[in-house]
Amino acid sequence: MSVVISRLYESAEDGRQAVARLEAAGVAPDDISILANNAENWFEPETNVALAEGVGARAEGAVTAAGIGAGLGGVAGLLAGLGLLAIPGLGPVVAAGWLAATALGAAAGAATGEIVGIFTGAGVSRPDAEFLAEGLRRGGTVVSVRSSDTKAAATESIMAQSAVDPHQRRAAWHSQGWTKFDPAAKPLSSEEVRQERTRYR
Repeated sequence: MSVVISRLYESAEDGRQAVARLEAAGVAPDDISILANNAENWFEPETNVALAEGVGARAEGAVTAAGIGAGLGGVAGLLAGLGLLAIPGLGPVVAAGWLAATALGAAAGAATGEIVGIFTGAGVSRPDAEFLAEGLRRGGTVVSVRSSDTKAAATESIMAQSAVDPHQRRAAWHSQGWTKFDPAAKPLSSEEVRQERTRYR
């Protein structure tokens, strides 16, 4: 039986390092996915695919799970296939892997592309999906792994390194009045993302 393990990271670099650790430990790139906020325009893809209602024909067939854009820093494996999606409530998101393919499929099928639904459809609980989506909105990076039950503990240990503490972060957001991810919310600007990241350093 397989499980999906997802963790939020403060930055794209933290997420990239998590992916590198997973691949070094023998996790297949096909079982890893990464979604990273691109409000600061740190990634410039060769292919820009819009994930939004009605894009259908423009998105269909434009990317594959492992090859949706230009490489990042010459890194092999999953990160050699990063590309850009536009997700409602988040704005530009750099993505690669099986979850990115799911998001693209939602666009090709003229679905809403709502990120919480994409996470829950992958097996993430609703509360965790709300948390991950909000973390993305605020400038973070989500790494998700499909793992067997027998390897789940080892995978979780690798992913816990440098990951955001979900309990502390949820408590901080709740103290600011946050309750759940709002897909209709305006995406954060690059300056707002920098302020958000600085708040927790």
